[in-house]
Amino acid sequence: MAATDNIGLSADGRRVADARAVPLLALDLGSSTGRLYLGHLSASGRLDIEEVDRFANGPVQIGGHVYWDFAHLWQSAGAALAKVASRLDSPATLGIDSFGVDYVLTDASGYAVAGMRHMRDARTAGLYDAVYARIAKPELYGRTGSMEIEINTLLQLVADRRDQPWLTDVAHALHLAPDYVTHLLTGRRVSELSIASTTQLIDPVRRDWDFGIADAFGIPRRWFAPIVEPGQIVGPVTADEAERLSLRHRIDVVAVASHDTASAAAVVPYEPNAVRERTAFISLGTWSLVGQELRAPDLSAASCAANFTNECGVAGSIVHHKIQAGLWLMHQTLKDVQRTQPGIGFAELERLAAATSRRFAFDADDAAFRDPVSMPAAIRHWFTQRGLPAPESLAELARSIYDSLALSYRTTLAQIQALRGASIETLHIVGGGAAIEPLCQAIADATGVVVIAGPVEATVAGNMVAQLVARGVVRDFEHGRDIVSRSFTVTRYSPSGDPAWTRRHAQLQAHIERQSVVLS
Repeated sequence: MAATDNIGLSADGRRVADARAVPLLALDLGSSTGRLYLGHLSASGRLDIEEVDRFANGPVQIGGHVYWDFAHLWQSAGAALAKVASRLDSPATLGIDSFGVDYVLTDASGYAVAGMRHMRDARTAGLYDAVYARIAKPELYGRTGSMEIEINTLLQLVADRRDQPWLTDVAHALHLAPDYVTHLLTGRRVSELSIASTTQLIDPVRRDWDFGIADAFGIPRRWFAPIVEPGQIVGPVTADEAERLSLRHRIDVVAVASHDTASAAAVVPYEPNAVRERTAFISLGTWSLVGQELRAPDLSAASCAANFTNECGVAGSIVHHKIQAGLWLMHQTLKDVQRTQPGIGFAELERLAAATSRRFAFDADDAAFRDPVSMPAAIRHWFTQRGLPAPESLAELARSIYDSLALSYRTTLAQIQALRGASIETLHIVGGGAAIEPLCQAIADATGVVVIAGPVEATVAGNMVAQLVARGVVRDFEHGRDIVSRSFTVTRYSPSGDPAWTRRHAQLQAHIERQSVVLS
């Protein structure tokens, strides 16, 4: 039976006082795992979050190309929602967040016309030369504030035009991943702003599409849906979907900051009286996103040269950051190791890394690590091709990943300090990496900055805060940030002051293009 009851609304559509009690559902689609969470805002003002279900997600190779298995993703998300439905005794809201840049094209009837390509598909390699032949790099950055990275939606669309030109005629609409799930659940077509700003097609000043860029590359304007800011209700799950999922109560889908980074950035638990210009964050998951929240985009030549991106965040903010290597290195290392040692897990890798004294570092952002057949082999090859010793044991390999990531963040923080003209005093780490003690301590030691780690589930918390804003339960996103700060514990890491890290960083920077280095 279709759900018809309203969600904390009176007959004339006004929000009512019991809206605080409405359950919060957050569907978090990560690069390797999808998860559904159930949350509530307690009477004491604490945000309580429970993981209800999780399912595998990731790339599949078909015919030499890399795709998302969206059918599996959709089926698994539906099963998770059906699972939680029996626990809901009142209307609820649902927010969807995910990875950026990747999309589905549909025809005028709403059917997908091509598979959903994965960001790690190699079809975009070297395409920036063609892009800059149409729009010069300084102009493109000045219009979008987007970093140069070959996974961007713009490059994927240019590749589609080159490889499948018929899509221009057949496709009617473009849906980024969370927008597509929203569309399938509600029947409504919108483009949430934060996820749209991962496309390299958004003007971050106007916070809207730059159709002139689409025109320059022959990308139809009809593909792009109206922009909505995070913190708005899109609409209820349709009657057909409610029946399919056995929903007993109405669920309204909310446009949260649907790029997972923007949701996490919205609730970074800054300390009271913290000077934001002297505070940076790392959203540390499969990727690392290192940056700051700004009041306005930084479209300067210096920001362009340092390859930072300006993502539109909540409440008019800009999430100014750099996308770089993250725990993908460890995920793929573990995947390789488990072929011969199926019993080993992340906890064991963490223990081994903490126990070894031998230190190695490599360029974590080298293109060789984008999607190698074997991550351990790729890392070792990075060393041996330069004629220097490579990490041999699994412990040394795991430790080298942590140290290499930490040293890469040191470089990025130096760039942030140069751009802002102010030193960074505190570095917040949110996401899965916040739970890895040896990595967090290495980051504090490598950067020389106090690290505050947590919450691990910052993206989910930010997703739920946007739902509370949309329902009028909290007055604004800053109030939501305060709630999150009170709801989760964090861990503080102080830098050791060991001068060896400065030497290690200098060694790595000196050799990053011509040889690797064994850290002494």
